Amino acid sequence: MQLTRIEAYGFRNLEGFVETSAGLNIFYGDNAQGKTNWLEAIYVLGSSKSFRTNQVRDCLNFNTHEARIRGEVLRGTLRKQLQLFLNDTTKQLFINGKREAVTRYLGNLDVFVFSLEEMDVIRGDPTSRRRFLDRGVATLMPSFIGTLAKYNHLLKQKNRLLAEASQSKAPETFYPQVEVWNDQLVEAGTVIHKARVRYIERLNQTLDENDHGRAIFGAERINLRYKSHLEGKGDLDQYRQLFRERLEVRLAAEVASGHALLGPHRDDLEILADGREVARFGSAGQQRSALILLDLAQVSIYNFTYEESPVLLIDDIDAELDRGRIEALLVVLEGNAQTFISTSRRSIANRYRDRAAVYWVEQGQAVNEPSSVSRLASQDPENSADELARAVRERVDQEESEDLGMQAE
Repeated sequence: MQLTRIEAYGFRNLEGFVETSAGLNIFYGDNAQGKTNWLEAIYVLGSSKSFRTNQVRDCLNFNTHEARIRGEVLRGTLRKQLQLFLNDTTKQLFINGKREAVTRYLGNLDVFVFSLEEMDVIRGDPTSRRRFLDRGVATLMPSFIGTLAKYNHLLKQKNRLLAEASQSKAPETFYPQVEVWNDQLVEAGTVIHKARVRYIERLNQTLDENDHGRAIFGAERINLRYKSHLEGKGDLDQYRQLFRERLEVRLAAEVASGHALLGPHRDDLEILADGREVARFGSAGQQRSALILLDLAQVSIYNFTYEESPVLLIDDIDAELDRGRIEALLVVLEGNAQTFISTSRRSIANRYRDRAAVYWVEQGQAVNEPSSVSRLASQDPENSADELARAVRERVDQEESEDLGMQAE
């Protein structure tokens, strides 16, 4: 899978398009110019959601009431044109010019992201971790999106009925209606539970098999444990039966409380480093390392399943990783993911210019900067050798100067 072109108008401050590389792509420039916005646009094009805000309409430019993101995706020899149209009230998705439902749209561009906002997977509430799991499951099983949507619809209807029942003088008269919703929730909830558990098993296997943690970070072993809300209530291997039994036992309590008390919407994911919970006992560096290792595991599972590369976004890479870890990470990703990174450091852009597509971002526009070394090498051969050597010396001197500045900070 390769995103070959991304185009955005009215999305935050973005205007224009970018022709992208199949390997590493670097967006660099001063702060508040739009580097992260380009990464966000790619994520929104693939997932229809933002990794920075819960409401994608918040991404509309202040001076307009609509936005368009278009992209071209290449899978083997098949090209698809994806488009997302957004305004204050609607979000429309298109494949090759035809409007599609979100369940048919998703899966055409699979994107994983590492960003400061995504640290909620480690530090935040269970909702963020469930979302992380569900996104991973959906990349392998697109029908899972429909199951989630069905479960959430059923849950919403049940909660509405429970709220009404809790205010009634005869709440027991609502029991038969609640049981009808419970029957449907059991079926959808069982699919969700089993899919999440299977995905965690694959993540743990991948984390055990790959030694990225020690190779990149010298880090502890990361592993995961799914925490079902029904844990300790019976045999989780017989989840459907256990879920149904617990709903029967808790029927009166749910009616009294006015909302659903049981189900996979209340489950959590425990992230451990050498058996200790990272969110509670890990340092900030260990927490960042854990999230990157989870991202790498997701990429590895995707590679194995589809025998192709997904898209990985890494926002503000120099704020999270030092030079040695950046290099180690990019080596791991080479050939395994089409990677987009953002940075405010010119030295990082220069360091990888000869193996990456580099874009200078200013006021929302991204300008491709071809490699100065490659450009000089293609000039008049009588002059190119001296010019090439001079360019290399200047770039090394500049990198050393900027690296000293980073160390001083």
